Amino acid sequence: IMFLNTLTPKFYVALTGTSSLISGLILIFEWWYFRKYGTSFIEQVSVSHLRPLLGGVDNSLPNSSSSSSSNGDADSSRQSVSECKVWRNPLNLFRGPLQCFISCKSKPEYLYLSTKLMQKAWRERNPQARITAAHEALDLEDCATAYILLAEEEATTIVEAEKLFKQALKIGESCYRRRDTNVLVYIKRRLAMCSRKLGRTREAVKMMRDLMKEFPLLSMFNIHENLLESLLELQNYADVQAVLAKYDDISLPKSATICYTAALLKARAVSDKFSPEAASRRGLSTAEMNAVEAIHRAVEFNPHVPKYLLEMKSLILPPEHILKRGDSEAIAYTFFHLQHWKRVEGALNLLHCTWEGTFRMIPYPLEKGHLFYPYPVCTETADRELLPSKRFSCISPVDEGFCRLQHPDPL
Repeated sequence: IMFLNTLTPKFYVALTGTSSLISGLILIFEWWYFRKYGTSFIEQVSVSHLRPLLGGVDNSLPNSSSSSSSNGDADSSRQSVSECKVWRNPLNLFRGPLQCFISCKSKPEYLYLSTKLMQKAWRERNPQARITAAHEALDLEDCATAYILLAEEEATTIVEAEKLFKQALKIGESCYRRRDTNVLVYIKRRLAMCSRKLGRTREAVKMMRDLMKEFPLLSMFNIHENLLESLLELQNYADVQAVLAKYDDISLPKSATICYTAALLKARAVSDKFSPEAASRRGLSTAEMNAVEAIHRAVEFNPHVPKYLLEMKSLILPPEHILKRGDSEAIAYTFFHLQHWKRVEGALNLLHCTWEGTFRMIPYPLEKGHLFYPYPVCTETADRELLPSKRFSCISPVDEGFCRLQHPDPL
C-alpha cells in the first residue's frame, strides 16, 4: 500500500502510454499477419495454447452419466466449432480452390473485367459455366486463375493439367509483386503434385521443400503432408522423421497423416520381428511399447483408419474435402498411404494385433479422451455431406463396434 501511495502521476501517464503503444503494435502485427496469411495469429495461439487450459478435457471429472449429460451440450458445441471443420483434401489434384485464394487485388482498373469474370466463374455451380467463364477471361488477357480452373476442371490427363499449371505459373511470376502470394503458392504446390503423380517423385520433393522454405508460415495448404507421402514413396525414412519432428508438435494441428505416419515409423523398428505370442509370454520391449503407444495415439485421433488399412472395409475414391477425425479423412489417408504400410514388413500385422487395445485407456471415447479431445459426435453428420450415402450403413464409432467397450484387445 505504501508503494502505491508513492507513485506519481508521471508513472500512470508512462504506464498508459506504454500499454497503448504495445496494443497498437499488436494491432498492426495482427492486421499484417491476417493480410499475408489469411488467418488470425491471436486466434491460432488461443486455439493451440489457451483452449486446452480453458476448455479442454478435464481428466478429474467422474465418468458418471449425470456429469456427462450435464456437460454434453457444452462439449458438443466446443467440438463442433473446431473439430468438425471441413478441410480440403491435401492430396487431391483436381477441382478448384476456394475463391478467397484466387482474387487479384492490385490490378489496374482496365483489367478488373477479367477478375470479375473469374470471381463469377468460381461461384458458378455448373462446371461447364465455370469453364466457359475461364475461357472468356483468357480472351481478355492472360489470367493465372483462369488457367488454374481449366487445369483442374477441363484437363482430362495429368499431363494436360501440368501444362496449364505451368502457363499459370509463368503469368503468376511475371506479376508476383502485384498479387496475393496464395495464388503463386497454390500453383507451385499443384505442379509438385503433378510431378508426384507422373512418377517424378524426387523432383516433386525438391519443389515442395523449396515451397516450404520460401513460404514457411503458409501451413493452411498442408504442403508437409504431400511431402511426407512423397518421402515415404522414396523410402527416405530419415527425412520423414525430420519432417515429423517439425510438424508433429503439440502446438500444431494434427491429422491422420501426421499421427499414422509417426506410428508407421515406430512400427517399422519392431514390426518385422513382432509376434503376439512372444509378446504375451515375455512382455513388450521398450521399442515395441513405443510402437504400440504410437498406434494407440493414431487410433484415438481417427479410429476409422485401421479398418481401411487392414482392408476390413472397402475403399472408394477420396473426396475433394475431408473432415478431420472422420470417415472421409480415413478414406483419403488410406487411399494414398496403404502402399507405404504394405511396404514395411509386419507393420499391418502389428496394427492388427494392437489397434483395438486403444480403448482400454478410453472405454468411452465419445465422452472422454486421453491424448485428444473426446471423439466429436458431429462427424457423422458432416461426413454424410462429403461421402456417398451408401457408405453410411454404420459409420458412427459406437455402431461400427471399433470401440469394443466391454472386451478390449489385451494389447
